[in-house]
Amino acid sequence: MQMTLAINGQQHDVDVPAASLLVEVLRDTLALTGTHIGCDTSQCGACNVLVDGRAVKACTMLAAQAQGMAITTIEGLGTPEALHPMQQAFREAHGLQCGFCTPGMVMAGMEMVRKHGTRLTPELVTHELEGNLCRCTGYINIVKAIVAGAAAMEGAAHA
Repeated sequence: MQMTLAINGQQHDVDVPAASLLVEVLRDTLALTGTHIGCDTSQCGACNVLVDGRAVKACTMLAAQAQGMAITTIEGLGTPEALHPMQQAFREAHGLQCGFCTPGMVMAGMEMVRKHGTRLTPELVTHELEGNLCRCTGYINIVKAIVAGAAAMEGAAHA
């Protein structure tokens, strides 16, 4: 199936099977490997991307469903030289260990800011992280990172 996807501000023409999942097209066809496949059952959130600004588990969405929508992957948030405030907060708060779940956690943090604004509490973040699994940490630094990232986004151009 021929389709055009708008990913990280660029148009991508792809020819993939009609039943291709968005995560497969991102990783296998477009080599955007920051979006991880952790469970194949939508339980872990490692594949979170933003679709029209909302967090979506890319393992549950057909690529064809994303046509005409703006898709943002972790690669589209910032650059190695200029990290997005949410990415920088994960770095500074040590909100990662092995890093496998980190892209999905960052995108979950972006969704929290979209839903609740930049003044997040640890309790709210803990509740909102339901559906995002980390197998390495106790979530303490992930929660700190999301709270700090949201605060850093307040008034920033990235918000």
